Amino acid sequence: MKQLSLTISAVALLAMATGCGSSGNQGQLVGVPNTMTYRSPQPIGMVFVPSGVLKMGTSDEDITGKNESLIRTAQVSGFYMDATEISNMEYRQFTNWVRDSIAHTLLGDFKDNDDGTQTLDTRKQVNYRNPDVQDQLASLYIPAEQSGWGRKEFDNTKLVYHLEYFDYEASTQNPTQPRANFVVKKDVSIYPDTNVWMRQFAYSYNEPIARQYNWFNAFDNYPVVGVNWFMAQAFCNWRTKIWRSEREKNRQYFESYFRLPSEQEWEWAARGGRNESPYPWGGPYIVNKKGCYLANFKPQRGNYAADGGLYTTPVNAYFANDYGLYNMAGNVSEWTNSSYFGDAYNVVADVNPDVNYQIRDNDPQWMRRKVVRGGSWRDVAFYLQNGTRDYEYADTAKSYIGFRCIYPEVSQAVTNRPTRSAHR
Repeated sequence: MKQLSLTISAVALLAMATGCGSSGNQGQLVGVPNTMTYRSPQPIGMVFVPSGVLKMGTSDEDITGKNESLIRTAQVSGFYMDATEISNMEYRQFTNWVRDSIAHTLLGDFKDNDDGTQTLDTRKQVNYRNPDVQDQLASLYIPAEQSGWGRKEFDNTKLVYHLEYFDYEASTQNPTQPRANFVVKKDVSIYPDTNVWMRQFAYSYNEPIARQYNWFNAFDNYPVVGVNWFMAQAFCNWRTKIWRSEREKNRQYFESYFRLPSEQEWEWAARGGRNESPYPWGGPYIVNKKGCYLANFKPQRGNYAADGGLYTTPVNAYFANDYGLYNMAGNVSEWTNSSYFGDAYNVVADVNPDVNYQIRDNDPQWMRRKVVRGGSWRDVAFYLQNGTRDYEYADTAKSYIGFRCIYPEVSQAVTNRPTRSAHR
């Protein structure tokens, strides 16, 4: 009997040992094993801006702005940022995608999914020169007798993007309301306003650049202009959509989304680690030791061409700052995500500060002001300074305002530098 008891105990111990071996935790708290190998993504064309402490605010010379841009210290999390302003060529990828999506819908190019639903089959190429296709897409064209040029042309007003996203901030502030109440839906006309080159300059002849700037190949690498704040938002939403779709198709992790930077994120990136310098390259001068201008702006009381560009210049012109970002001063001013209020610096937090008011359809015009940063080809040097604030109304487009995107990444923002895989 004693021998049988010892045998049973040995079997029980063996079973316990086998159980421990199979679970691998030996009765300890080890967490749920992660079966995914994570590699941090780096979007093409972006550079990493590390976390750091921003001494934001107006420069010492800005006497008039000292009350609305108080000197403050804030912590900014790291993120990826487009090395250049969004170019005409890059924005054209967006407008072509919207055009093709509308065409696929009219042509009935749908594919059946495994769950019984249907989606657009965007793999097909639309042959816009095919007469049969043109007949089916007749609603997208302006007839020759109405175009003004004697030939049929595509009606760019039909390029409307359906913007849809979840307002996470509003949802957290109203936790008792259904999540569906915070899904923002908006149709945005997304083709750049080419008439800004003529409408904003009275008694001048800018018709050639107005007719060519957005589509002619010579301007492919120039910054897109004539886009309002809502169009920039739509671009970020679309860029997130195609990025997420591709990563999910390849069973890759998706952790963030593209958006416009806050004005503090923009200022932190523009300074390039030179925290108290007036310009992205340092300063205090706007020329180098050879006498060459370091940005595209309005020098010498209006000699626009003295810096090498009468209007805009290529997005990678001039020298990049220490983070590898081009034209953070001059060329075109850039939309930010932040709303413009004169006392915004008095109320923002010390960590990732931002004032971003959700614009509603019935808001007065002053509530539609969005911060623009960096100065442009038509501005004097004061507007090129890192701390200078300016604004424009969200629903207006200008020939001197463009944008660039950021891609926040918390996992790398905490470590303050990108992983090795991010540079492959």
